[in-house]
Amino acid sequence: MASEAEIKYDEEYVWNSRGLKLFACRWLPANGSPKALIFLCHGYAMECSITMKSTATRLAKAGYAVYGIDYEGHGKSEGVPGLVMNFDFVIDDCSEHFTTICEKAENKKKMRYLMGESMGGAVALLLHRKKPQYWDGAILVAPMCKISEEMRPNTVVVSVLSALSKVVPSWRIVPIPDIIDVAFKVPEVREEIRANQYCYKGNPRLRTAYELMRVSTEIEQSLHEVSLPFLVLHGEEDQVTDKAVSKQLYDVAASSDKTLKFYPKMWHGLLYGEPPENLQIVFSDIIGWIEQKTHHGNSRLERELKEEHEHLVKSDL
Repeated sequence: MASEAEIKYDEEYVWNSRGLKLFACRWLPANGSPKALIFLCHGYAMECSITMKSTATRLAKAGYAVYGIDYEGHGKSEGVPGLVMNFDFVIDDCSEHFTTICEKAENKKKMRYLMGESMGGAVALLLHRKKPQYWDGAILVAPMCKISEEMRPNTVVVSVLSALSKVVPSWRIVPIPDIIDVAFKVPEVREEIRANQYCYKGNPRLRTAYELMRVSTEIEQSLHEVSLPFLVLHGEEDQVTDKAVSKQLYDVAASSDKTLKFYPKMWHGLLYGEPPENLQIVFSDIIGWIEQKTHHGNSRLERELKEEHEHLVKSDL
């Protein structure tokens, strides 16, 4: 196991197609070629370089290259804080950045995994839907796949929300309780997140709330189309996202390779909000799953090489 000193951390800004600077970062094993690539998709109002540092460090110590990007309006990226005008833009930005990394010569033969937490789980699933054959697997941590029945607005409210969000998209008038206290079990972690200037703290903006509702509905209606290998993890005492939806994803997904793990007495923040002994259990499961997939080889690469060979054969005829 590598020490933290043997991990190389870098950060940069990349431009998206709409002319905004987005913050991107990476953690690489300093010695040797990484076993595989892992792409982090952070949650709503969160960011990568600080709140997900411990997650990335654990994975890099295990020999993996880990990449993250702060979405528009999140973390250190440009944009109105907390504003998601169109969730499709988030997916396009992540897809562009992540695939650019995957297509580098040194990475082409490496397996590639998505890792999404909460809203980031929705991002990971939508990245898979955008390129169904591209990703080798996904780790979905308390994913946001559905608006619960108790929270789902009726059609009249949805229409009003939709109309208002187009006129005053950045209004922060969507009232929600402070979820930090119910998401993260360890008090010190709650204080770190509250003190993190790059985490958005205000009420959700109108357009953001509408977009989250829109994509959650889309994902709920297409759970059966999920076809990549995945590991879904959920704390049994999660009060932020519904563990029954993770079970629904597991039950209906088309994937032939899928794993579901529930953790008794654990909360929403499985990656950094639990006591050390619980984090050890969660990351042992995550790294064990990735190790197994990576060890069994790259079926996607085999398929791509076969298709390339068939194309060359046809060209010669």
